Amino acid sequence: MGNKKQIKYKPPVVVVLGHIDHGKTSILDYIKKSHIQEKETGGITQHIGAYQIEKDGKKITLIDTPGHEAFSAIRSRGARVADIAVLVIDAAEGVKTQTKEAISHIKKASLPFIVAINKIDKFGADPKRVKEELLKEEIVVEDLGGNVPTIAVSAKTGQGVDELLDLILLVSEMEKIEADFSGSAIGTVIESFLDSQRGPIATVIVSGGIFKKGDIVATPSVIGKIKKLENFQGEELLKAGPASPIVILGLEQAPKIGEDLKVFLDSESAKNQIKKTEEKKAPEIKKNGEDQKTLHLIIKTDVNGSLEAIEQMLAAIPQDRINLKILKSEVGAINESDLKLAKDFMALIIGFRIKINQSAEIFLEREKIRIIQADVIYELIEGVRKIMERMLAPKEVRTDLGKIKVLVVFMTDKNRQIVGGRINSGEVEKGAKLEVYRNEDLIGKGKIINLQRNKKDVPKLSRGDECGILYEGTGRIEKGDEIIVYKQEKQKEIL
Repeated sequence: MGNKKQIKYKPPVVVVLGHIDHGKTSILDYIKKSHIQEKETGGITQHIGAYQIEKDGKKITLIDTPGHEAFSAIRSRGARVADIAVLVIDAAEGVKTQTKEAISHIKKASLPFIVAINKIDKFGADPKRVKEELLKEEIVVEDLGGNVPTIAVSAKTGQGVDELLDLILLVSEMEKIEADFSGSAIGTVIESFLDSQRGPIATVIVSGGIFKKGDIVATPSVIGKIKKLENFQGEELLKAGPASPIVILGLEQAPKIGEDLKVFLDSESAKNQIKKTEEKKAPEIKKNGEDQKTLHLIIKTDVNGSLEAIEQMLAAIPQDRINLKILKSEVGAINESDLKLAKDFMALIIGFRIKINQSAEIFLEREKIRIIQADVIYELIEGVRKIMERMLAPKEVRTDLGKIKVLVVFMTDKNRQIVGGRINSGEVEKGAKLEVYRNEDLIGKGKIINLQRNKKDVPKLSRGDECGILYEGTGRIEKGDEIIVYKQEKQKEIL
């Protein structure tokens, strides 16, 4: 393979980041509508996560990352795959939590970036304040003497969107964004899922070389042969070079998001890579404490991006008392084998944006299996958390109510006594528990069976009141003893 490297300009790969509801999706939608022609095959294929547009004869690849904060890992990976970032900030709301998170991803990936101040037409829009807030995050925009370009846009009216694309191309030129068009092809998986008709499908952004139909390819976890290569609109391709968002069919299973996909000379070398990766993996050992319980989980989702986000959020739940163990984690509908596995391990099945197969529905009618299904990740995580909390034994919580100084003992009979005293602090309730102290030593424990004042039954008395109590318990109360009255309740544990 003595060919010289063919290093040349490639279309920039752009990731759009920012806080939820600041308008990332609206900007991307406006760009799609104004720059992508509808083909006979339809618009953009579902679950692609990337597309390419053309501006003044030059191409730009845009990664359409999910906006939900649960997709932090995917967004950071998006930043790693991209050449340029666009940081979207609401002109009226300014820098928010996820804006800071996005800035952190951009800095870690050392990406050149542009600040798009969106919703410029909105009441309360204040670009000057946005730029000042960015200073606190150590970002100095061009207006304030720095080198980060900004542009005011409105996804609603389209104001500034074309100028944003011009700015992307300008930054791309200044940064000399290039790639090697020769040599073995390599790309990054940004989305993958299992299609019921077409099998495992992966969306890949090509970073170098040329992928061709028929190539033997592998990631560190899966192998395959490219049976079909498609662009983001579902049109078939014979080859695809750097910056292309491509859809690959022919892998043995859906690869993990973020994995590098490479071309190999033959199946043997591809399998060897997988073997080496598996050897490097250290076995994960998680020891349970003696009193620690385990909740087994089976996770089924629509796409691998969701799978990763759910696993990430589950890992954030405290597991010092209840250990979460994932038995199976994959894309696709809930099937009968999932239910059988759940039955064997008394596991919980969590399904995100998927259905239950018909055969599994029949199995469910016979067996009692716990399933949580939702279209919102937080609802799933909250459901798992609640089940974990129900597995915890309630804890006993003691609350001290008041203190009584014993003034007189009226009657003593087996394990019961009637005594009189004064309440020195707090209050005393009928039915409460008590401890008897003599010279600071605990000499008895029991319960207030009845409480009286002036020989009349009362439910509760307070500090300063004199009282008579019918006590049942251990030990013998004497004049001068101190009684501490308390209640003990079972309280539901929270994680």
